[in-house]
Amino acid sequence: MAGKFEVYEDRGGKFRFRLKATNGQVVAVGEAYESKSAARKGCESVQRAAEDAELVETDA
Repeated sequence: MAGKFEVYEDRGGKFRFRLKATNGQVVAVGEAYESKSAARKGCESVQRAAEDAELVETDA
């Protein structure tokens, strides 16, 4: 089973998305959005961008 993205409302009333691993651990959280639909679009944008992203190691 793959991890999953969740869209949720944070304590401040803003909407965010998070990526959870199969064990339920949160591994990434998106920025705050004013609406649930905007958070969903942000999540979909990350999904598209990560599809072919390469892993690059840096010293900084």
